[in-house]
Amino acid sequence: MELFFLCGLTLFILFVSFSFFSLFSSTRKTNGNSQTNLPPGRTGLPFVGESLEFLSTGRKGHPEKFIYDRMAKYSSRVFRTSILGETAAVVCGAAGNKFLFSNENKLVTAWWPSSVNKIFPSSTQTSSKDEAKKMRKLLPNFFKPEALQRYVGMMDTIAQRHFESGWEGRQEVVVFPLAKNYTFWVACKVFLSIEDPKQVAKFADPFAVLAAGILTIPIDLPGTPFNRGIKASNLIRKELSAIIKQRKIDLAEKKASPTQDILSHMLLTTDENGQYMNEMDIADKILGLLIGGHDTASAAITFIVKYLAELPDIYHKVLAEQMEIAKSKAPGELLNWEDIQKMKYSWNVACEVMRLAPPLQGAFREALNEFIFAGFTIPKGWKLYWSTHSTHRNPECFPEPEKFDPSRFEGNGPAPYTYVPFGGGPRMCPGKEYARLEILVFMHNIVKRYKWEKLLPDEKIVVDPMPMPAKGLPVRLLPQTSA
Repeated sequence: MELFFLCGLTLFILFVSFSFFSLFSSTRKTNGNSQTNLPPGRTGLPFVGESLEFLSTGRKGHPEKFIYDRMAKYSSRVFRTSILGETAAVVCGAAGNKFLFSNENKLVTAWWPSSVNKIFPSSTQTSSKDEAKKMRKLLPNFFKPEALQRYVGMMDTIAQRHFESGWEGRQEVVVFPLAKNYTFWVACKVFLSIEDPKQVAKFADPFAVLAAGILTIPIDLPGTPFNRGIKASNLIRKELSAIIKQRKIDLAEKKASPTQDILSHMLLTTDENGQYMNEMDIADKILGLLIGGHDTASAAITFIVKYLAELPDIYHKVLAEQMEIAKSKAPGELLNWEDIQKMKYSWNVACEVMRLAPPLQGAFREALNEFIFAGFTIPKGWKLYWSTHSTHRNPECFPEPEKFDPSRFEGNGPAPYTYVPFGGGPRMCPGKEYARLEILVFMHNIVKRYKWEKLLPDEKIVVDPMPMPAKGLPVRLLPQTSA
């Protein structure tokens, strides 16, 4: 499930999985009759290809370098490489994004590493790709505007409790783990109606083990991180199974609402054959949603805090907007949908942050048939990769691309297919608006409470697999005096 799976599963997963398995299989698969007109580029070392450089540029904090160096050397529209144990065409620029997004399930389809099915096995024995299609049919009812409106007050309540328990009374905090706590708490509430901090924490620990297992070579031997990840996944499924069984009882006894969360919706929804999902199938889907539904938003929140610390003028404009909303509220009154719509400048700031530090670096497709793009032949079976960086930091798409400028998102905003932190086309992240809500609610609650300073002014940024400050962004908190 790209974008709720892909939002949580990453380029690094893909690299380690396929680099390992490529040692045991032939990876240079092209159609012989297409060799003369392939995209320009190089495939690097046998088996490994250019994967090491693809990964190392991210770990050094400059994932765009891999893309830009090859765009300059070979072609600004498409170039050939070998990464993740597969021959791939990297499609660049707004035109490339438009081509891929517009040809979903026509010329290209989503591509998933086999390791995904080991950590997230489907009880129905279908592929992650098939399960993603099913999930995308389930999600729209919960992420359309009328459904999202009822989440705002809930998110505000959780944010207030989060700051009371994790920030108040502290002079210094590390932002990234706290941001993950907040977004995971929100995900547990939206998907499962769990809001007790102790129960959320009970889930959070095995999820951390599971995440650590995903980001390793998938060797399932006792004691390996991958093996521990699989065990954590099984443990979480067992917990989810108990929750599902109890929810079925509560629904039958009218103690739970059919529309209270995604779990109830899944239990009561039938497929095209009139069949209900079984319990383990639901557990698998909820597990994927919990992983993907909070990781990328927590990375975005962390970088928002980083940029607001570095740019006081931007911080004060966000503060002014948020304090105007705060002063309009009665004591104890929660944020509502109308308040969110007033946070236009704050969201422009968040969008500019995600342009410069996109949580999702890009995504893969697979060619369903041979086709021509930009005058070059893409053979059937080749992988195609689109990268946010081919447009986000491209001066042709964003003048002065290194400059932080929220005004880029005023009016009609960036040109189509240039700003793609949530993907695009039929596979655009269905949780985009959900992420917008939890990010804005967080921004509201942090700026009305604090100013802050970075404790490590030159903290390195790494992309492994999402961008994040190497030390988690430690900051010194200062009480807000403008309230």
